[in-house]
Amino acid sequence: MKSSRPFTGAITALVTPFKSGAVAYADLQRLVDFQLKAGINGLVPVGTTGESPTLDSDEALEVIRCVAERTRGRVPVIAGTGSNNTKKAVEMTRQAHAAGVDGMLVVAPYYNRPTQEGLFQHFAAVAEATDKPIVLYSIPGRCGIEISVEVIARLRAKYFHVCHVKEAGGSVDRVDQILQACGDAVTVLSGDDPLTLPFMAVGAKGVISVASNLYPGAVVKLVDFALQGDYVRARVLHRRLYPVFKTIFIESNPTPVKAALVRDGIISAEEVRAPLCPLGAASRKTLFRVLDAYSPRK
Repeated sequence: MKSSRPFTGAITALVTPFKSGAVAYADLQRLVDFQLKAGINGLVPVGTTGESPTLDSDEALEVIRCVAERTRGRVPVIAGTGSNNTKKAVEMTRQAHAAGVDGMLVVAPYYNRPTQEGLFQHFAAVAEATDKPIVLYSIPGRCGIEISVEVIARLRAKYFHVCHVKEAGGSVDRVDQILQACGDAVTVLSGDDPLTLPFMAVGAKGVISVASNLYPGAVVKLVDFALQGDYVRARVLHRRLYPVFKTIFIESNPTPVKAALVRDGIISAEEVRAPLCPLGAASRKTLFRVLDAYSPRK
């Protein structure tokens, strides 16, 4: 059965905590609890922030189940099921559907660089595997290809449940193009923390955020102000958070945000999986200086 809950507001792209090479499930549960206590609007396990390319299929499914069970239906859980292997994406989508999640986040196939027709066929195959909402994830800087507005509109016309886009292409104009083409039939979510407010100004309905791993309450407040049309207070909070938004990407995501989560006692290890590596000393110094200058209580 498809989810009827909206995917709007502040949604966290969860990191996957590791310890000694394995998923640290106690840390993951603690992170989920931290998010829920702060009032987050949704959770994404096993997205690319969750290091999905380096999780095997069994690990990915167990992480999804852990988050769904810990959340207990309090907010939507949107499982990352994307892959550059269509067969794998379809199978992961089927398994996540059976695990009881509310929807799927499906990134554009990376490295392969298919044509736009290839993209349409890839996402269509995934859409055939579930009737739960699908969030198309366009991030050309990582994937080398953009999901065109035309493909988004074709998918939405054929599949009622392909109804969300996580947009991380860096263009306010593209958000407007998607909404001009699809209207209210598609919900756009920012996939880039620094651009959340500009995207919402032209009609996006929230963010799938990395920063909210660390500061969920502040990101929720920023998005709520924008959804209420209070752009004065939203802009003040955006400007306070902006240095955090930029600096948590000082090295490849999620390395910096994991270091910050350990510093704040939310998870117990900074471990990332190769080919990612530990945060460099200079980046650590810069990151912690920026975090010290920001206090969510101010």
